[in-house]
Amino acid sequence: MSIRDFVKQNYLHFNAGVVSDAAQSLTEFLERGGKVFITLAGAMSTAQLGKTLAPMIDAGYIAGISCTGANLEEDVFLLTAKSSYVRIDDWRNLSAEDENKLLKQKLNRVTDVCIPEEEAIREIESHILDSWKAAQESGNQFLPHQYFYQILQSGKMKFDGESKNSWLLAAAKANTPLFVPGWEDSTMGNIFASHCIESTLSPDVVKSGTHYMMELAELYSNKKDPFAFLQIGGGIAGDFPICVVPMLNQDLHRDVPLWSWYCQISESTASYGGYSGAPPNEKITWGKISPDTPKFVIESDATIVAPLIFAYLLDF
Repeated sequence: MSIRDFVKQNYLHFNAGVVSDAAQSLTEFLERGGKVFITLAGAMSTAQLGKTLAPMIDAGYIAGISCTGANLEEDVFLLTAKSSYVRIDDWRNLSAEDENKLLKQKLNRVTDVCIPEEEAIREIESHILDSWKAAQESGNQFLPHQYFYQILQSGKMKFDGESKNSWLLAAAKANTPLFVPGWEDSTMGNIFASHCIESTLSPDVVKSGTHYMMELAELYSNKKDPFAFLQIGGGIAGDFPICVVPMLNQDLHRDVPLWSWYCQISESTASYGGYSGAPPNEKITWGKISPDTPKFVIESDATIVAPLIFAYLLDF
């Protein structure tokens, strides 16, 4: 039995029912020629979402991706140093001293897995620093993700993980539009700032979030296909790109269509001022989606739900 058939037969009610309904609706959207714009928050790259997201990119389903700086870099960390990652089986019962031991071992914990400092983070720093310096010497500026595309396509990196499971490598090969708002809030963003403080680099070498919004406005204004908005988690990764529509319509006084389809996978619930947990109807008031937009909210763990939906779409 395929995953698609399993979901249809067994995911019937509550959050499971919404998973089935959303997956079927998005499948029909793609069959009509639509594309999916995905947002990634949380540690989805370290959770190895690339196993199903990379095939989505290869299949031509993805119009663009907005992600946190952590998701951008952690896919490359995994690709570079997978065999050096350490799995923590009983992570809920770690003591403060246990955590300190991991620090001394230069193992950065993300829930149940540790990212190795030297093999992953410092290895990537050595490659991307050369790209930052080369850009400065030539008087060029690039967006944060473009530097990652450069090092992945340079032929100089040694991959320890399976390349087919890297969504960023798939995106680099396809030149998928990528948007990384708030990139400064990431390990590589911190490292870049440290080199700027040492005066070895200028902050102008890396373009800003404003440049990303300008790029997104161009992508959305010139799109030929309707875009579905699939928001995985909350935060800036989702908040930033969905705003391009009201910006184009209300600030630039253009007439672009609203997002054509919407789904949010999150454990967040609506709260006072809790935008990321806001129900879809609230987005209608901001001019992001319309009353007729297909809308789905799946209140569940995205590390479980997102791969399931991708596998459904791919008909594994």
